[in-house]
This record gives sequence, structure tokens and C-alpha cells, in this order.
Amino acid sequence: MSLSPCARTVAGCALLVTALGAGVTACSSDGNPLSAKPYDAADQVSFNAPTEKGKQADPDKPLEVVAKSDDDRITDVTAQDATGRHVAGELDADGHRWHSTSPLAANAHYTVQVSTEDEDGAPGREVLTFDTSKPATQQRLKVTFGPKDGEYGVGQPVTAQLDHAVKDKAQRAVVERALRVDSVPAVQGSWYWVSDKELHYRPKDYWPAHATIQVHSNLDGVRISDRLWGGAAKPLKLTTGDKILALTDASAHQMTVYRNDKEIDQIPVTTGKPGYETRNGVKVVLEKQYFVRMRGTTVGIAEGTSDSYDLPVYYATRVTWSGEYVHAAPWSVGSQGYANVSHGCTGMSTSNAEWFFDNVRPGDLVKVVNSNGEEMEHFGNGFGDWNIPWKDWTKGSALVNTTPATPPADAARVQPAAL
Repeated sequence: MSLSPCARTVAGCALLVTALGAGVTACSSDGNPLSAKPYDAADQVSFNAPTEKGKQADPDKPLEVVAKSDDDRITDVTAQDATGRHVAGELDADGHRWHSTSPLAANAHYTVQVSTEDEDGAPGREVLTFDTSKPATQQRLKVTFGPKDGEYGVGQPVTAQLDHAVKDKAQRAVVERALRVDSVPAVQGSWYWVSDKELHYRPKDYWPAHATIQVHSNLDGVRISDRLWGGAAKPLKLTTGDKILALTDASAHQMTVYRNDKEIDQIPVTTGKPGYETRNGVKVVLEKQYFVRMRGTTVGIAEGTSDSYDLPVYYATRVTWSGEYVHAAPWSVGSQGYANVSHGCTGMSTSNAEWFFDNVRPGDLVKVVNSNGEEMEHFGNGFGDWNIPWKDWTKGSALVNTTPATPPADAARVQPAAL
């Protein structure tokens, strides 16, 4: 029986596909061990933590995985606990030993995945699980993040308050490494140890407008010292609005307000007179108060003297804890735009102060230039963090010569700059 041209074509195609399939199969198995399914590498590696049920590892001891034979090598190790916290580690150059470089958490369940290869390059895999014991001491380090959840300006630093002092640099590194700041979009940022019990975190160049910032601690159950272990911490979520910067030129008696780097208003102002000069530098809006009663006695001016005052003040935007505000000053309208006559605050007309009050939020930026006043304090009187150059800011970190972990695609590790 003769085949039709169509049938011959189909048969030929089938033979061609069969031939190609055979070729592909031969290719994938022809001396390429990486295409093989990983074999059980249990006999290739030893592990220094107990894996038997009911036994627990000492979290104070580093984790170690060793290749048993010189012909075998470890290619990769990943270790994480049930909450997703990864254990950092180092693999020797010859691939025969891996050891952890970050502390294990106490009272935690860990999964360790070890990848190996034999002398022929064939891949092996071993998955181990173990539990760590509870800490010997119940003293825990409590971390409180700030500010409260909400929307802020792009200048808002993140703060971490500790309820125990941490002075030793190695112990500080344990704490700092566990305090994570993730932002979308990505920015570079870093923690700065303000004191033994306080850290600030800021980006290198302000937060982006309309960013999402999430802060959490991986410190729970981690050993900090012989007498102190990490405790739980409430996570923090911040968002940023538009970038608002109010730039005050004290010598020109003018404030220029920018939104997302575009000028939106120019306001005549008066700043601090001789002896009460307004601080130079970048400040961050701390709070807004519709009404504040301002008294000279609160800033050291004796009652009854020529500089004494006791005034009702409206639309007061606070930038320092010592009492520097941007506020309505109807009594000095004649000097606004021409002379500096205040006791350190930035005064403007009531209508301008109301507009300013309505257009800024905590975390927005207020920068003063060309004043004869002192520089804004870095800490303790509000947020002067942005006045520290980035190269000096990073020196305030306990982590030296460390490379931030690569962030996942949807969240960037922050390590931080300025205007």
C-alpha cells in the first residue's frame, strides 16, 4: 500500500521529532552532572548540633557543617528559623567547612539546607532540623521603635529606644544587625548610636516621597551578653507624603517653601534678633499646635525685663524641643521681610502662618541659612540628624566594613544622606 504525500510528511515529521528528542536526551545526560537530581548527602557531611527529638542545641555555640571526605565539598548552606530569620555564615575556600557568623536565637526551631558535590561534580543535598534551648537568664532587652505608625515628611528619622544600656561595640553590633529597616522604593541608610540606649536611622539623602518604610526587630531570643538576651519588639510602619522643604534665609528675611523640589510659596519672615539668633541648619517638624502660650521665662528671660514676653501664639509649628517654632506673629508684621526682631522663632503674618500650618506635617524639613545663630544640635533638641555629613553618620554605626544584604525585589534594605 502506498502512502499519500500527506502521510509521508507526517511520518517524516514524527521521525524527525523522535530523532531530535533522542538528541536532546543524550545532550542533557552527556557528562553534565548538574542536570542530575541531587542525591542524599547525609553521609558526606557532619553537623555539630543535635538533631534527635528532645535534644536541644546551645544557642551560644556557633553552628558548624563539615565535609567528611577530602573528595567532597560543600557548595552552599542556608540556615533559618521558623520565623524566617537567616543565620549568616562563612564557607572556607576549599569548601570543607561552613560556620555561622551571627548568633543563633534561643528557644527556636532551625532548618539547615546543605548543598554538596562529590569528586565528579554531582550535586548532593541534605536538610537538617534542630531546636535551641531556652536562655539561661530571663533578662530581655526591650526595643521601642519611633515615631508612631503613620504618614510623615521625608526628613523623619526612625528611632530605637532600648531599656538596657549597651556599651560594648561587639554587643552593639549584635543589636544593630537585628534591627531591620526596609523601604520601598530602595534607599541607602544606616543606624547611628546616639547613646547607649538610643539609635537613630536615616537615609543618606532623605526618604523618597510617597515611600513605605517598615521597621522590625529580629532580636527576640538572640544572646547579646551573658546576662542579656533580645526580647520581642512591636514593628513599625511609616509612609511619607510629598517632599516639603521650607528654606529660610535669615539675612534676606524670606522663607521659600518647596514641594517636591518646586517652589510653591515665598513668605516674608522675621527671625531671631541679636542675642537670640535662630539656629542655622536643617530641622525637622516635631509637632503642630493651633495655640501655644509663649513666655520668656521658659527660655531664661527674667520676668519684668525689657525682653520679657507673655503672648498667645497661633498656628505654631514646632522644630526644637527648646521652643523654636514657625508661627503667626501679627505684632511684627512691619518687620517681616525687613528685620529680625524675634527671640529665635520664625515669625510671619497670621494668614501665612495658617497656610504654612496647613501644608506641613511632622517629619517635614525646615532649613535656616545665613543666621548669626549657632548650628542646630545634632541630638537632644529635636532632629538635627541631617546636619551630620553621611561619612560621619556611618561612623556612628557599630557595623564596620559590612555589606548590606541584597534586598528582595519588593523591599529595599535601607542604609542612609541629606539635602
